[in-house]
Amino acid sequence: MNIKNTQFSIGQVVRHRVYPFRGVIVDVDPEFNNSEEWWQAIPEEVRPRKDQPFYHLLAENEDLSYIAYVSEQNLLIDESGIPVNHPEVAQVFGKFLGNSYEIPSSYRN
Repeated sequence: MNIKNTQFSIGQVVRHRVYPFRGVIVDVDPEFNNSEEWWQAIPEEVRPRKDQPFYHLLAENEDLSYIAYVSEQNLLIDESGIPVNHPEVAQVFGKFLGNSYEIPSSYRN
């Protein structure tokens, strides 16, 4: 996958700017590619613009693991140095490298 003009990359560990969760990026959409219903469900005061990259994350919070879809404007680099404890991480990525995961050859061009 070759997505230009993105701030984050596949395998990178990130956290949400507003909500208490973090995750590892598994895919990137160059701009919004989800349902209008999903977008409208986000509170207006934190609703992201659609004209930016959106990231698919193997995400976790204190209680559970899930898949998240997050706009670039709402992500920050996670500098905790702690691996993401999502059950699918080991199925998708190689070893943890401190703030990112080794990317499998299937993701490379």
